[in-house]
Amino acid sequence: MSTSIKSRRGVIALSLLLAGGAVALPAQSALASGAGAIPAQFAMDGGSSYGATLEILGYTRLVEASYQRSYEDAKKMRGVINEFLDKPTEENLARARKAWIDARPAYLVTEAFRFYEGPIDFADEETGEEGPEAHINAWPLNEAYIDYVKGDADAGIIHDTSIPINDKTILGHDQTEDEADVTTGWHAIEFLLWGQDFNDDGPGARPASDYTPGDKFNDRRRLYLKTVTQMLVKDLSWLAMSWNMDNPNAYATDFLKLPQKEALGRILTGMATLSGFEMASERMAVALDSGDQEDEHSCFSDNTNNDFIYDQKGIANIWFGEMGDKEFAGIQDLVARVDPDLEKKVTAQIEKTTKAIAAMPHPIDQVLASPKGSDGRVKMEQAVTDLVEQGKMLVEVGKALGVKIVVATE
Repeated sequence: MSTSIKSRRGVIALSLLLAGGAVALPAQSALASGAGAIPAQFAMDGGSSYGATLEILGYTRLVEASYQRSYEDAKKMRGVINEFLDKPTEENLARARKAWIDARPAYLVTEAFRFYEGPIDFADEETGEEGPEAHINAWPLNEAYIDYVKGDADAGIIHDTSIPINDKTILGHDQTEDEADVTTGWHAIEFLLWGQDFNDDGPGARPASDYTPGDKFNDRRRLYLKTVTQMLVKDLSWLAMSWNMDNPNAYATDFLKLPQKEALGRILTGMATLSGFEMASERMAVALDSGDQEDEHSCFSDNTNNDFIYDQKGIANIWFGEMGDKEFAGIQDLVARVDPDLEKKVTAQIEKTTKAIAAMPHPIDQVLASPKGSDGRVKMEQAVTDLVEQGKMLVEVGKALGVKIVVATE
């Protein structure tokens, strides 16, 4: 099911209390590690009394670096998948699966940059043209819309020879009648690599022989996997370019020109919505309520634990201003200046939530199948509780900064 904020829930309301007042720019020597020089296009009148130049700049650089990393990792995955298609052995299929798992975290941390009409959700904010998110990470996915499933050996686009396999037709059939009729993105690639998951203690087990060339449908499956992988790389490349601060026509340039309170509102909206709604409700609570493996986020690969771990890592990256060994001015620094007590509370909650998510048993489908009151369910329910509380605290941060955030509730 697509999680595009326009097509699924409407545009998330974001109310910004814009107060006047000039903002003094910090001296160049005060720039945090990794921040670099202040770009000339940076908004001089931030509309706040506290000044958030370093933190907004740090966020922009973090987003730029994160999307670039995701693009680079997806290219590596593409190379390994192409090697598998050149020689479709079980060993090379295992390598392709590992490449998918290895590339996934770099994208997941970028999900905290969503939900505020940035490029990932809106390619053109003025016209409302949707961004590529729905083609990158749409979920859940109706497997039978793409390929064979248990009980239907002739299912899907791959077995419909009236549909040519190319990027235009694949995109043209994406979610046309049902949001679960997904044809593109991470989970389409996942299904093509693992197949359906019928294992109680492991992921799907699609055979490498599905990709042996010479069979009509195998050849279509080979072309489909190659095509959707390239489409994903292309979308991530576009996002990386959209946040390239050296490009005067990129979204990053416009973002740096925003009044500081509006920029902060967007940043905190992304963090709070991912935490309190998208992760806690859509991806965890719904799955717990249904107990259905189909509601597991990465159900074919049993990689859902990492989905949650790295989504939370994306929130923490913004708060602490970090990405691996790179450091930026984080939102934590700003809140520590405005309300030190609140900063300590939020920091403690982020650390608590991170531990709660890490404590969930693996794989998640075992948790969903377990009875109420089981240890796994209790741990996952605790993670939901902590994510909701974390989202509420991020809204409190908005209040402390004079920025009102309204997070989606449906």
